[in-house]
Formats: sequence, structure tokens, C-alpha cells
Amino acid sequence: MLNAIRQNLTAKDINVGISACLLGDNVRYNGGHTQSKFCVDTLSKYFTFRRYCPEVESGFGIPRPTLRLEGDINNPRMAYTKQPGSDVSPQFYKTIEPFIKKQGDLSAYILMRKSPSCGMERIKVYQENGHSHVELQRGLFADALIKKYPNLPVEEDGRLNDKHLRENFILRVYAYYLFNKTVSVDEGMKSLVEFHSYYKYILMAHNQMAYKKLGQLVSGAKKIDFGELKEIYIGIFMQALKKPATRRNHTNVLQHIFGYIKTSLNSEAKRDIVNVIEKYRTSEVNLITPLTIIKHYLKLHGSSYINMQLYLDPYPSELGLQNGI
Repeated sequence: MLNAIRQNLTAKDINVGISACLLGDNVRYNGGHTQSKFCVDTLSKYFTFRRYCPEVESGFGIPRPTLRLEGDINNPRMAYTKQPGSDVSPQFYKTIEPFIKKQGDLSAYILMRKSPSCGMERIKVYQENGHSHVELQRGLFADALIKKYPNLPVEEDGRLNDKHLRENFILRVYAYYLFNKTVSVDEGMKSLVEFHSYYKYILMAHNQMAYKKLGQLVSGAKKIDFGELKEIYIGIFMQALKKPATRRNHTNVLQHIFGYIKTSLNSEAKRDIVNVIEKYRTSEVNLITPLTIIKHYLKLHGSSYINMQLYLDPYPSELGLQNGI
């Protein structure tokens, strides 16, 4: 079931929230936008975007006075930059809270960096003396969104320029979508075991401790209510995938997969695969190179179990993400 869904995905299937300015909407404080070419030109082919600007929807206007965060670092308020001590937070929360509650069908969210509303990290909070706290915060919308959906893949547009963070984000989007689409109370343990089996090597590449922990969780599942088990599983799973996999872990996984077919290969083919995995380990080539040769031999000699592993095709190959890591 999971593989069939994965192979037949279209852009209409995966809903992704996004700051409206990143799609070119003129909703910034100065009446402009900060269009992301990657989102508009590339990701729009794979996802259905749900655009939203919390500041505009809250009635602050276009253009509008700039806003910033002030007060307690752990509970900041939103204020007009040129009116220290002002507080527009009640108006802001009155708008965003009903919106956020309705976003349970999203598979990810892409936020505008450096925004007091949408910034995912590194947002200054100003004290009464005019100086900012040493600690940094999230924007108020980003904070409310992440607290409501802690497992949702969330990323800032600027961080998507990093090839490793970009690949990792897209990987998490597809994983989160497939989990919510295929693992259900109606299907029960069968659906969770299938999902876990398909993502075995992806988990190994990202966090081997989490892989072992999730394996133990699934094997001892009879002791836990399935609804509770599902929530525990996805929490650990998404946290495990949050950090990009290292070359060392990828190398380990590639060697594991090679072990499934090496007895079926002649000495020349085995030597070629070993050499290209070593070149990947030493950063002479990117991940796509060993994956391509291994996938070739898996089609000829691999079992159905190893060929179903989503490590081999975690997202559409047309995105070219494995070319850069």
C-alpha cells in the first residue's frame, strides 16, 4: 500500500503551508515581497502551497509600520518598533489561533526568516531599556505553529539554500505525509510495521539509536494502545530525521545494502561498488553516484525487501537532491 501511494503521488496530494511573501505576494511591511525561486519554480511542481501572511490577516495593513518582539524572553509580545511598550499581540493571536487549528492536514510549513511573526529561530526580543536579550526566540506565528504541530516539518526559506538542509527537509516532508496517509488505527499494527520496514535504512542513516528504539517499540507494541503507540512512534521518528545524515552513516547504510547482493556479483562488479562507496566516504563523489550503481545491481539481483527500501528513492529523483550531498 505504502509503495503504491508513494509511486502515484502528485502535487495535489501534499499540502504545504508557506509565508505568502515567499510566493511573490506583495504583503511585506514595505508593500514588497521576498519571492523564493526554489519554492515558486521547483517545489510548486510537487506540493500544493497554502499561502498565509499572519500580519496582513491580523489587519496590520500593507504597507505597515514595522513590528518587533518585546518583553519577557519566554513570553514576548508583538509591538510596533517605533512605539516601544505597545502591544498588538491580542489582535495577532485572535487571528492566527483559529487558522493554525485548521492546518492539521499540512505535511510541512515554509516560513519567512527574520520575521517577528514567521521567523523560525534567531528572532530578537527587546527589553524596556531598548537592548535585546542575549537569548533569541521564534516569531509568534512560528512558535504557535510548532507548539501545535511538534512533528510537522518546518523550515525557513533561507535555510533551504543549504543543500543538506534542503534535502533533509524534503525527505521529512515525504516521510511525514506517508506516515499520516498510511499508518491508521483502522489498519493497525500492519500499517505501522510496513512503514517502519520501508524506512529502515533511512532511520539507520540518520540516527541508529532511534532506529533501535523504534524497532523495540514496534516489537513490544501489544502492551500499548495503538493510538498512543502511533503518536509515540511519529514523535521519535520525526525527531530522528531532523538532523541531516552524515557521510559516515550513509556509508554504513550503503555497505549494508551492498551486503544483500554481493554474493550474486562477479569480482569486477563487487570491486566497482566497493570503490565508489569509498569515494563517497572520502567526499570525492556525492551520494547519487554510489546509489546509482547499487540500484542498477539491485534491479538485477536484489530481493523485493531491499528494493522496497525508501532509502533508495525517498522523494522524486527529478529534484536532484542527492547530487549535492
